[in-house]
Amino acid sequence: MKLNGKQNKVEEPQVAYKKAEEDLLRKALSSSYTERFHAMTRLMKLNMMLKSAKILHKKMD
Repeated sequence: MKLNGKQNKVEEPQVAYKKAEEDLLRKALSSSYTERFHAMTRLMKLNMMLKSAKILHKKMD
């Protein structure tokens, strides 16, 4: 990690992110269709739950 003095922002090494992304893709490709199906249904259930969620704001005293 390197701090850039001129623009005052942190620059992360891109190689680690690229390798992590490739590892995730390899893992996803090696999963069976049943595992993919179960993962997709979990995401769909979560999406339905979050769509129906209502956020209530409570006044702080």
